[in-house]
Amino acid sequence: MEMRSRTLWILAAVITVICAVYQRVTGPTWPAHGSVVLAGETIRYRLPRSHAGPGDAGIAVRVPADARGTLSFRRHGSNERWSSVAMLRRGEGLVALLPHQPPAGKLDYAIFVIRGTESVSLGGPFIMRFRGEVPPWVLVPHILLMFLGMLWATRAGLEKLAPAPRYAGLIVWTLLLLGAGGLLFGPAVQKYSFGEWWTGWPYGTDLTDNKTVLAWLAWAVAWVAHRRAPRSAGWWVVAAAVITLAVFAIPHSVFGTELRNN
Repeated sequence: MEMRSRTLWILAAVITVICAVYQRVTGPTWPAHGSVVLAGETIRYRLPRSHAGPGDAGIAVRVPADARGTLSFRRHGSNERWSSVAMLRRGEGLVALLPHQPPAGKLDYAIFVIRGTESVSLGGPFIMRFRGEVPPWVLVPHILLMFLGMLWATRAGLEKLAPAPRYAGLIVWTLLLLGAGGLLFGPAVQKYSFGEWWTGWPYGTDLTDNKTVLAWLAWAVAWVAHRRAPRSAGWWVVAAAVITLAVFAIPHSVFGTELRNN
């Protein structure tokens, strides 16, 4: 029994880590990366798409010593004309700054590198989202509790494989962890980042807020089902676990808080 439980916990941890990494690296604020060829030389880049705190957002790209570059930008979703600034040489690369925007403000930006008579665009345009700085005492518990909530949710779903499933403790811990991480610290992260406690339904379309509520409600339903009929609640628990993994597999910050520009 102990070996089987340990195996299920290991499997739950592996599934949770894979899901968490996938959610993070596929999100719209994960750095954009790629490569282009200019005058026979490959330029590899990794460009930020999120900026926290005060100050302008720094953009840097490593290029050949005889190359120069231009950074073009405009407010995301606007009909403004593109503004352009020459990038400055610093060490082995070029750097420039995107002007600071209010929390939830976004800028479209693109980089053009020139070498001799040839020029190339580094893809894009990319979107830079600005947000406020979140203090560690809010951000760290939020991330830790959400990860643990996903872990317990996955482990609860796998309990269906046990000869004599015991769901009660797993369900309660999942509710507590997701509730504390997503419904307590989550709004605090949102407040520090964008100045709003809640931007999901019915006030907005932020999927991060909406999917947290959906997952928690799924476990509330599973808890009620277990209280009413413990022996037949297994599939309710499995359904809640699947819903949790599905909603948290949605890339982080999709349809996130955003200032509307004309």
